[in-house]
Amino acid sequence: MKRSFDPAVLEMMDRPQPVSRELERDLERIRQLNRWFGSYRLVLSFMGRWIKLGTHARILDLATGSGDIPRLIIDYARQIGAQIEIDAVDRQPATLEIARKLSAGYPEISYDQANVLEWNYAERYDIMLCTLALHHFSEDDAVRVLRRCRESSRRFVLVSDLRRGYLLQAGVHILTALLFREQMTRYDARLSAARAFSFSEVRKLAVGAGWKNFGHRRFRIARQAIWLE
Repeated sequence: MKRSFDPAVLEMMDRPQPVSRELERDLERIRQLNRWFGSYRLVLSFMGRWIKLGTHARILDLATGSGDIPRLIIDYARQIGAQIEIDAVDRQPATLEIARKLSAGYPEISYDQANVLEWNYAERYDIMLCTLALHHFSEDDAVRVLRRCRESSRRFVLVSDLRRGYLLQAGVHILTALLFREQMTRYDARLSAARAFSFSEVRKLAVGAGWKNFGHRRFRIARQAIWLE
């Protein structure tokens, strides 16, 4: 199954737009998918290894969307007594407006509007994160994202994404036909499934970005991650 990617075709949530009920609903659906299908579990499995009682760390979350991953991490850090600050970046102003609203009780999180390929990082971070965003990029740009993650991290990097395959394609089509039937969610989910990188392709991207001695593993459901530690 070959990857299908046309840079001229944007997911609906990536198009310039104001805050709308449709966009809010789509971001809510993404949070549900993250919760139900393993992304939260995946991220927390690494945070449990890297963030301990008494940890002081700064994290950068690339392509943060509505900020659910930063909030998840802060909730975990509060529970164990770690001090974490997170800079979260996304290029869509409307999405960031929603993220800021949802994060009103999280002063540990700062949001910035920027293209992750162009933003100049003022510092290196203890942990670099990129969750379910790599498939939004061409192969060349995905390599650039991975290279920036490696160069901007003092200690850890975690990049997780979908894993292309028949299970992902079939599951997405069934979910968006029976349950998540909103136009934006259905269109974007099916496009994401077609754009996802395979397991072997992600490994090649990491090697092309200069990653060495990195971890790479399949996760449920149709997820994968690469990391440096």
